[in-house]
Amino acid sequence: MGLGAALVGPSVLPTAGSVLRPVAKTLVKGALVVADGVKELAADASEQVSDLVAEARAQSSPQEGGARAPKRRAAAGHQASSRR
Repeated sequence: MGLGAALVGPSVLPTAGSVLRPVAKTLVKGALVVADGVKELAADASEQVSDLVAEARAQSSPQEGGARAPKRRAAAGHQASSRR
């Protein structure tokens, strides 16, 4: 079998390669199209999340005056020190 494969292999491999190459190329093209689509979807999702974060910050800043977060930290620090 090893000798037969060695004799037949060189004549079969180029034929198989010429048939499989277009199939492989088509698969690679398809994978590239899918990857581009996924990249675009991820970019859109990231942009939407960034917009939501910006809107939430813009809406919370005037109401809270930007000082509420430090008050929470100070209160939390005060509670922690009073427990000791």
